[in-house]
Amino acid sequence: MASTREDEAYDDEPIVITGVGLVASAGMDRESVWRAVRDGRSCVRRLSGLRGLPDGKILGATVDMPAEYPSRLKVLPMAEMAANEAVRDARLDLDAIDRDRFGCSISSHMGDASWLEEQAGLKVPNDPGRTPWWQQWLPNSTCIHIANKLGSTGPRYSYSTACASSLISFMSAVRALREGQCDVAIAGGADAIDPLFVAGFQKMRVLAEHEDPNQACRPFDRNRSGFVIGEGAAMLVLERLSHAQQRAARIYAQVLSCRALADAHHVTGLDADSEALSYLISSTLRSSKLRPRDVGYVNAHGTGTQQNDLVEMRSIREAFGPAADQLCVSSTKSTLGHMINAAGGTELAITVLAMRDGFAPPTKNLTDPDPELSFDCVPMVGRRNQFQNALKLSVAFGGHLVAVALSRWNDAASGFSYPPEAKVA
Repeated sequence: MASTREDEAYDDEPIVITGVGLVASAGMDRESVWRAVRDGRSCVRRLSGLRGLPDGKILGATVDMPAEYPSRLKVLPMAEMAANEAVRDARLDLDAIDRDRFGCSISSHMGDASWLEEQAGLKVPNDPGRTPWWQQWLPNSTCIHIANKLGSTGPRYSYSTACASSLISFMSAVRALREGQCDVAIAGGADAIDPLFVAGFQKMRVLAEHEDPNQACRPFDRNRSGFVIGEGAAMLVLERLSHAQQRAARIYAQVLSCRALADAHHVTGLDADSEALSYLISSTLRSSKLRPRDVGYVNAHGTGTQQNDLVEMRSIREAFGPAADQLCVSSTKSTLGHMINAAGGTELAITVLAMRDGFAPPTKNLTDPDPELSFDCVPMVGRRNQFQNALKLSVAFGGHLVAVALSRWNDAASGFSYPPEAKVA
C-alpha cells in the first residue's frame, strides 16, 4: 500500500487512533485493565525480592507474566503483548501495508543492571542465557524489539523524558505522520519495577505507605503521601485519516493537538507559582480550536505527591476558569500505580477508552479532598459522562510538561457513536 502523496503537504490531514493495547497489574489485556480502572479496583501489594531492598517495605502494582513470555528484561514481553493487541484491535494487516511507511515511537525504559548489582556484591538470580548487552545498556531496547517484531522500517523514535516519555513518544509519532514521514505508526511505552529506580524514589521520599496497600495512593486527597510504583505497557496505533479510511478502519478518536513545555525550576521539584502548566493547557486548547467548556474530561498526572497535585489543581483551575466547574478530572494512578516511562501512554489509552464508553473513571481513595481542590475529581466512583473532547496531562521530573487533546470519533460507520438522543459535553 505504497503512498502516492509523498510530495504533498500533510499538515492539515487529521491523525486518528485506530488501535489500543494494554497490559497492567489489573489485567493482561485492554478490556480487563479498563474494567478494573472503571471499577476503581487495584492490585497493589507489598513487594519482596527487590535486590538490595528489604522485603515488605515497598508497595507496588506488579504484572504476573504468563510462562509463554519468558524474559529477564520484563519490559520486553509486556510491550510485545500490548503491541500485538493494538495491532489486532486496529485490524491492521501488516502484510498489506508499506513497511517503509510504518513508524515506531516507543519510550525508553530502565535497562538491566544485573552486572552492576553483581559488582556491588548483591545476589543476582541465576540466568544461564545472560541478558544481551544491548538490553542492559540501550534504553531504546523496547522500541528496537517492537519495531523489529512488527517489521517497521519507517521512522523510529525513543524518548527518555522521565514519566512523560511515552506521551512524548506518542507526540513524536503524531508529528511524523503530519510531516508525511509515514502513513501509520505504533506508539507508547512500557516499564517494569526495577530495584535501582525504587531505591531512588525511596531516597526521595515520594513513595506512599499505608497499612492497606490498595489505599496507599491518594491523589488530590488531604492525606496523600506519595505514589505507588507500577508496571505495564500501553501501545496505540495511529494513522493519517486517509490511510485509515482506505482500509475501512474503525476509529476511536482524532488527535487534535500535542504540545510540550518545561517548568525550569528543579530536577524533581515544581514551582508552585509557575504558570507553565496552565499556559500549556490553554495553548493546547487554542491549537485544538477548543474552548474550555468544550472539554468534558481531563486525565491528570495525579501522582498523589503533595507538590504535583497542588500544581495540577491550581493550573487546571486557572486554565479552565469557570468551565472547570463542569469538568471531570481523575487520576488513574490511584488504581494502576505509577508506571514511570509507561505512565503517560497508559493513561492516554485509558482516556481513549473513557471516550469510547462515555464514562469518566474514578480517582480511587479520594475520601478527604484537599481544600485547594476546586473541581470534580470523580472521587471513589466513576460516572457516565458522554464527553466529546478530553485532555491528557503529564508532569515529569526534569520539568517536562506534556498535554494531548483528543476528540471522540462519532461515526456509526467508522467509529463509536453515542445514542442520537445523548448530550455530548
